[in-house]
Parts: sequence; C-alpha cells; structure tokens
Amino acid sequence: MSLTICNIHFSQQPEQVVYASKSLIQELQLKTSKPLVIRLGQEQIKALIKPLKRSGKHLYLSSGIRQSIKIPSSGTIHLLPRGSNDIQLGPLIGILTDVIKPGEGSPFNSRSSFVKQVIKAGHNKAYTFGFTPADINWQNKTVHGYFLNAQGTWYRREVAFPDVIYNRLPNRKTEIGPSMTALRERFVKIGIPFFNWSFLNKADVYEFLDNDPEALLHLPESVTNPSQEKMKKMLHQYQFIYFKPGTGSLGYGIYRITYHKQNGYFVRYRNNGTNTLLKFANFEKMYRALSLKHGEGLKNYVAQQGIRLIELDKCPVDFRFHMHKDINNEWQPVGIGAKKAGRGSVTTHMKSGGTLLTPEQALQQTFGNRAPDILEKAKLVSIKISEAIERNYSHRLGELGLDIGIDQSGDVWMFEANAKPGRSIFKHPALRIEGKESLNHIVEHCLYLSQFQGGGVS
Repeated sequence: MSLTICNIHFSQQPEQVVYASKSLIQELQLKTSKPLVIRLGQEQIKALIKPLKRSGKHLYLSSGIRQSIKIPSSGTIHLLPRGSNDIQLGPLIGILTDVIKPGEGSPFNSRSSFVKQVIKAGHNKAYTFGFTPADINWQNKTVHGYFLNAQGTWYRREVAFPDVIYNRLPNRKTEIGPSMTALRERFVKIGIPFFNWSFLNKADVYEFLDNDPEALLHLPESVTNPSQEKMKKMLHQYQFIYFKPGTGSLGYGIYRITYHKQNGYFVRYRNNGTNTLLKFANFEKMYRALSLKHGEGLKNYVAQQGIRLIELDKCPVDFRFHMHKDINNEWQPVGIGAKKAGRGSVTTHMKSGGTLLTPEQALQQTFGNRAPDILEKAKLVSIKISEAIERNYSHRLGELGLDIGIDQSGDVWMFEANAKPGRSIFKHPALRIEGKESLNHIVEHCLYLSQFQGGGVS
C-alpha cells in the first residue's frame, strides 16, 4: 500500500481511543471491529478505532495515546500501513550532533542553524528533531529531542528512539573515541538506520578505492606517509605535489611543493592567515624543515600528484560537488560550486582568499562551447566516484562532498571525499535553490531508509 498524508489532531480524552475520518478508514481498509496498532519510532500501542464524520484524512488521538507513544506534536504527517489494522506515524528522524561550548543560547551552538534548516525541510513530511549523545536514555529507549514550533522556537520533547538517524557529529577526535563508536553500534544493532557514520580519512579513501577500476581512472597518485625517496620521485615526475594531513579540513596544514630543475624546491603554505612561499636549494633541506615543524605528525601526511587545473586570472580552479542519496537511493550531484584560488594560495578555500563561482562561470572561459559537455562529464564522474566509495565503505552513506578538479584537457579528477561536507557553496546567490534541494534530499533519504519513501513498501 502507498503512503498517506494525514492530519493528526489531539483530543483530551484519557482513554485509548482513535477517531478516524471515513475516507481514511476506507483508504487504509481499517476494521473498526478490531483494535488498531499505532506506532511511532520504536514505540507502539493498541487502541479502539471509531469512525468520524469529517471530510479529508484525519486522525484524532486521545491524550492517553499521545503520552504513551510520545507523539511530539499535531499537524500533517505521513502514515504508513504496516499490516492489517497496523499503522506507523512519521517517520521520526533524529539529527545527531553535539555541543562544543554549552550555555551559548542555541541548543547546538553554531550548528543550531543547520539543524533548524533540516527540521524545516522535514515540515509536514516527518517528525524531525536534533539531539546530542547526552540526550539519549538507553534504559528507556528514549531521546530528549529538540523540535521547532510554528514560530521557529526550540522546544524539548521526550520521544522514542527514531526510525532513522542522520549523523552530523561535528568533532573528528570525539567521533573516533570508544564511547561514540559504541553509541553508533548500539543504534545499528537495534535496527535503526544510521547514515554518514563518521568523517572520512583521506588515506583511507585512497586505500579502499585503490582496487576499484572505475575510481582509479579519476584519482591522482596519492601516497600515505611517503618515504623521502618516494616523495622526491613524485616531485621529479609531476613537477609539483600537494602534501596534506590525512585528517585535515578547510585547507589547514596543506603544502604545495614545486620542483624546478634549475632553481630547486618551492614550498607554498598558509601561515597565520598569510600565504607564504619558501625556497630550498635541495630536497633534503626542504624535508628537514617539514620534519622539524611537524615531527611525528608527518607520518599522517599524504603526498598527492599535482594536476594542472583550469585557471581564471592565472589562479587554479576546482569544484565542490555536494552529493546526496535521493528518495530512490541513487546518488545525485545536488549542488556544484567552483572555487578559484586566491593569488599565491595553496588551496581554493574561502578563508585563504578563494572566490566562489558557479561551474558555468568557471568552465566557459576555458572550454567555450564545450563547457556544458565538460560539466555533464564531471557530473557522471561524481556519481561513479560516489558509488565506488559506497561499494568499498563498510558503513551507510547518504551524503558526500567531493573535491573535483578538471584539467586543461577536460579530464576529471577527484582529490578528496568528505562524509560531512560543509555548505559554503550554497551561500552563492545562484546556488540558493540547490541549497534548499540539498536539505530536501537529506529528508527524502531519511524517508527512504525508514521505508516511508514515496512509493511506500509492499
């Protein structure tokens, strides 16, 4: 049977009784002679069902039912048949995040705005809420979640464990700790879909794509913890490489190292908000300088083949492809932003002086009439890469940020993959619609994972 959109109302009756409009009873083929099973998240209750003379699809729930299965609010929601006289309200979607500095007003500090956006995208589609690890009651199998009222104000409600969890834990170090790993595994063990398991480590991505033929066509050579000999060989082969921390983000700690046969080695990097350039007469002196600065931390670095990217005003340009699983569980490039590096910058990050453009703006100058075909090619590659990562990753994914490069011949390369991508590209005025679509895709994938997808379940 297919999904039904239903209007949920609360009555003040204490007994466990449900009033359903006749059209709803007919559509769901409910039998008023039998008790009705009502589910929300991991909770369920049986109740008497009585017909109601009202047009449309309406369900009136007594206060006893509401309190028993912890329905957070009235309003429009999906209703999914689970069997004969068995229905599920929802879905109940939990957004897992955390608070870095408690007591700053909003429940999730700087992440509150994003959580609020996802909740609004789920309005009239799901019961969507944010929560932190501290809000979980494992003994009662409940969560004290943060919901939004009609005025956009936060309120808390205790609800059952959700039907699906979207992981937006913000801190890489906390996330890999034993307590957080156990938390995720406990949810999965009781059958709750949990997607975007953790941040992706650069080295791990290169390693598990290393044997995937489709992905290898678009991956620059990348070596984790390279020996001095290997690093020197790569520089002489490619003329320049990127040397980047395996667990870094936002361009921090990245070096662009260039080799000139006549002039030696040049190292560009960001230092205290300034683009810095150093020159070394030989490889040994350069490597010694990096070793002194990073010590044992240098073992976590990745050396990556440099690619001659397309340029605007003699500044390299790369692309962020914001990928989502859709309601049919297929990967889609929902938002694409082009990033032009600042003058003398190692990366295209905005904090390093980068400029955000639309992909059409970036490609037109280099490829002219070929620009639409090049963009379409890059979209197909982004889907193939996302599918390859998913094939080789042991946990569930629903969202990826791919850093894509296009060289001056029109070939497409993937530099990095992020399971919790930032949303800075959606700040561009021309990408605001894509930003809303990104939020809708998050909710729609939750509908799919919880079996509330548009076609329903058999």
